[in-house]
Amino acid sequence: MAEDNLILKRIKNGEIKAFETLFKRYYESLCRYGLTYIETIEEVEEIVQELFYKMWKSRENLEITFSVKAYLYGAVRNNSLQYLEHLHIKQNYKESVMKSDRINPPSPEEELEYKELNERIDKALDDLPERRREIFTMSRFEGLKYSEIAEKLNLSTKTIEAEITKALKELRKLKVE
Repeated sequence: MAEDNLILKRIKNGEIKAFETLFKRYYESLCRYGLTYIETIEEVEEIVQELFYKMWKSRENLEITFSVKAYLYGAVRNNSLQYLEHLHIKQNYKESVMKSDRINPPSPEEELEYKELNERIDKALDDLPERRREIFTMSRFEGLKYSEIAEKLNLSTKTIEAEITKALKELRKLKVE
């Protein structure tokens, strides 16, 4: 669509209104398309939103040699397939760990090390500022997405990302011996 190519040029120049136009034009249809690959709308919306986020972030270097529509649909397909592959890998790993635990239960020493490590992690989490600890816990232990945490706490997604990054930086300071 020639109009999309004009919009793309405006996006490359940093025009947010042009980006919003493109987003509004394709967001719903891209989500419906993503549902042909992934069953839950939340994951599909995350994939489509991430696509637009990356598109805006790298707008100056964006090179689309064919139609913008084809580019967007292709990206949703590829990202959906990568997501499914990642889920498959996680499931296989989980199953192999469960089998391994049944075959080789942890030794008393390993259980003690595990307990000590958990205590150190709990201590490190307690040392985090309250809001950062809450955000980190919601992300890592409750499995919430950044957007869900942002909505619950009435904060921006960028704030959530920054707090998670800071929390991870502090937790990495733990010396694992």
